[in-house]
Amino acid sequence: MGKNQWVVRHDDKWAVRGEGNQRATKVTDTQKQAINVAKGIAQNQKSELIIQGRDGKIRSKDSYGNDPCPPKDKEH
Repeated sequence: MGKNQWVVRHDDKWAVRGEGNQRATKVTDTQKQAINVAKGIAQNQKSELIIQGRDGKIRSKDSYGNDPCPPKDKEH
């Protein structure tokens, strides 16, 4: 299983960052663009996608791995 992918605020832009990485994998102009990039990586690596809102709080989580206890995700 790969690293969880985080979508985080990056100055006035948005970044995709692998969990534990100091540097961003990709920086985008919009959160939606960053989510699309991170989702593709998370699906490929069978990991989680964690999205932070503008306030830094976790807004959403999605699991693309072999989650032994998958949540009943009504969001997607």
